[in-house]
Amino acid sequence: MNNCDTAGEDCSPSIKIFSLVVSIPHPHCVPSNGPTLIEASFNGGHVLKQIDNAIQLGDIATAHLADACLRVRVLLRCAPHEMRPAVAGMKTSGRARPVRHVGSVDVFLEAIEVASQGDILVVDNDGRFDESCIGDLVVREAKLAGLGGIVIWGLHRDSLEVSEIALPLFSLGVTSAGPQRLDNRPPDVFENAFVGKHRVTAGDIVVADGDGVIFLPQGRTGELIVAAAAIREVERNQALGMANGKSLRDQLGFKEYLAQRQRDSQYSFRQHLRQIGGAIEE
Repeated sequence: MNNCDTAGEDCSPSIKIFSLVVSIPHPHCVPSNGPTLIEASFNGGHVLKQIDNAIQLGDIATAHLADACLRVRVLLRCAPHEMRPAVAGMKTSGRARPVRHVGSVDVFLEAIEVASQGDILVVDNDGRFDESCIGDLVVREAKLAGLGGIVIWGLHRDSLEVSEIALPLFSLGVTSAGPQRLDNRPPDVFENAFVGKHRVTAGDIVVADGDGVIFLPQGRTGELIVAAAAIREVERNQALGMANGKSLRDQLGFKEYLAQRQRDSQYSFRQHLRQIGGAIEE
């Protein structure tokens, strides 16, 4: 494979697989300024494309990625179920730009100042319900700067304006009250953020949709998205079979599973699914 020059020129032609592109650094080709080279493999093939920080997932959902984490044994980091989109149908994906709220919006403006196009602002407000930490002006600023969205472990406000701005925003809900405190800023205010029990660091990949928010480790993102694409294809084929009148039980050989379980009480449905290539659960 050819190496990139310092100007950040393309190393190879663009290739797509399952409409899948994932942004992860490549050790042999990381320009100091410019877009990031990404690669992944699928069934012996190779996906290689130089793009900006945006991550194009096509129709791969957070549910597929959660199953993929279990399949390839990556720690599953999902935001708590209370995390919802500000407007139904919102979805986004991008590199995490973590920040911890201490009572003033200046930390958000500073994070936006150094953010890259497509980054997702991940705000740690300690899951507080007594204050909102982001309103419409910060959301407008993030959109103007080209960020891909905002995830808040806490509340937001100005819900009408936020819905009109249409930048994907996920939070625990809304409240009219703003912060009435100003805490000392910790030295690592921009290094990590907690969302629920999970620590999110700069470079983690954020994917959010109607089912929730999931955080992926940068070094495993390509592998996870390839696995998620495979799971999605199996489920899509199963749904197509059902649309054509073939029940899921027939497709999964459920009678055979029941017979095997009669012979071996320890035989699990997940074992059966792995044997036949079913992807309904991991």
